[in-house]
Amino acid sequence: MTNRVAYAPQDFQKMCKQAERDHEAKKLSLLMERVKRQIAERNTGKHSASTMHGNSTLFRLPSRSVPLER
Repeated sequence: MTNRVAYAPQDFQKMCKQAERDHEAKKLSLLMERVKRQIAERNTGKHSASTMHGNSTLFRLPSRSVPLER
């Protein structure tokens, strides 16, 4: 018989909630960076092609990720 690590249900729920919080924090930080970039572009009045087609497309959230989904 092998000894497997079996987490208690409470520990597993805590780990899942922490992972969800980490994921939400990451999404929030990416959104804040995108908004900061947009504000900077608006203040300078320049929309460079490198920011429009560069890394900004990688950080774009899916359109269906609505904050009030839950």
